[in-house]
Amino acid sequence: MSKTGSCLCGAVKYRVKSEVSRAGACHCGMCRKWSGGIFLAFQVAPGDVDFEGKENIACYASSDWAERGFCRNCGSSLFYRVTAGGPHQGQYHLGMGTLDEPDGVALTSEIFTDQKPDGYRFAGDLPGMTGAEVIAMFAPDSE
Repeated sequence: MSKTGSCLCGAVKYRVKSEVSRAGACHCGMCRKWSGGIFLAFQVAPGDVDFEGKENIACYASSDWAERGFCRNCGSSLFYRVTAGGPHQGQYHLGMGTLDEPDGVALTSEIFTDQKPDGYRFAGDLPGMTGAEVIAMFAPDSE
């Protein structure tokens, strides 16, 4: 079933064409600063999301391998997108907080676990990847 979402002010809206059932948590320092805490997101292939109000999306190249999209009106963090070449290029990681209806999406993994602050804990034991493992997956040429 497709999902819809938007920024806080509604200037940017989106519809995901593929099923959304799993999400991950990112603990990297950039995501913590950008989102104000843990960035919870779900992956979407480049052709599986349609945006309305694209003119209201601003992007910031936060690394050599990804950019972050946000609403230029209200500042809501919308997504990060892989820009590095390879099998993940163009992949979106849309923020769970932007979903209109987040029910039915399970938290299934964590990344940058080596940067997770001591006070952060999720119930259960989720599979995780260190920062080096994530960069090797998304941007193997930047190592």
